[in-house]
Amino acid sequence: MSRQNKAVLSLALLLCLSLLGYSWLAPQSAQSKPQAEPRGVQPRGPLDATEQNHVNVFKKVSPSVVHITTLARTRDMFSLHITEQPQGTGSGFIWDEAGHVVTNFHVIQGGSSAVVMLSNEASYPATLVGVFPDRDLAVLRIDAPKEKLQAIAIGSSRDLQVGQSVYAIGNPFGLDQTLTLGIVSALNREIESVTRRMIRGAIQTDAAINPGNSGGPLLDSAGRLIGVNTSIYSPSGASAGIGFAIPVDEVNRIVPRLIRDGRIIRPALGVTAAAPNVHQALNLPKGVALVRVNPGSPAAKAGLQVFARERNGRLIQGDVITAINDQPVRDLDEMLNLLEQRQVGERITLTLWNEGKTRKQALQLGDSD
Repeated sequence: MSRQNKAVLSLALLLCLSLLGYSWLAPQSAQSKPQAEPRGVQPRGPLDATEQNHVNVFKKVSPSVVHITTLARTRDMFSLHITEQPQGTGSGFIWDEAGHVVTNFHVIQGGSSAVVMLSNEASYPATLVGVFPDRDLAVLRIDAPKEKLQAIAIGSSRDLQVGQSVYAIGNPFGLDQTLTLGIVSALNREIESVTRRMIRGAIQTDAAINPGNSGGPLLDSAGRLIGVNTSIYSPSGASAGIGFAIPVDEVNRIVPRLIRDGRIIRPALGVTAAAPNVHQALNLPKGVALVRVNPGSPAAKAGLQVFARERNGRLIQGDVITAINDQPVRDLDEMLNLLEQRQVGERITLTLWNEGKTRKQALQLGDSD
């Protein structure tokens, strides 16, 4: 077939297709129009018990969940005017009718101020009450009418079981009032805080937790707070089904102290711990080897001994703290965790190791300041 004939055939085919398409789209005559009405809605019936509980938990708790926007001061390089620009967003929840709001420390870290938006979209400037970076917790306060402040219900984390249902409410990627659900995947996980201190006892969940969920509540199926969502494990930065929350028992211990004192005043022994490599070099047991005791401190008054060197180089054996009130102490971080659970002025009993022998020593805790 010649090139000219091929061109004629192609043109004929295009014309046929065009005419055929036109016939598809051409309006039908009035007599041939079919009868078409919206289809009737089939009644669904009531939600099952599981679905209804999802709905009930969200309705019950969402008024307690807030959206937090942090602001940072910037200076215009030409006018030198200082303005505040949005720096980041996160979640939080209303702690009490006094307007205290709990969130993660890393949500507000580096910000000069913050704005809290309630579920009814009313916004209030927040003042900083206190922070505890070692547990990634912070408390803000807003001056809002009491009738607008619905405090979240507090649950317990000590009796959680792997497999029980959990909910997360927060503002992932700036999308406010988002509900996700899952289960408790594991308990007693260890995660690292912004200060590199370990947060022990963390709850692992597969409920979707994304950037922006930080600081929001993790709830049990009764709508009670069981944890504060704080981080995810994900190479991509989005939820991969491995999220972590600070257990509520820890939160309920720390938040009242932040509200009262503005910070955590850690009870202290007045000692300086040896570096971990000292334990290895001297083949010491697990614990906290002492290299300094502060004059006048509780440790000094109790007669605790430190590791030192004589002028001739001979090692003077010191004490290793191996337990506090019979709770084992493996390292400095664990000792600090146990001390944080005590109060200044409280009496404790140390278990001390020295040259293969152990002894008990009672003392009264002092102030870390």
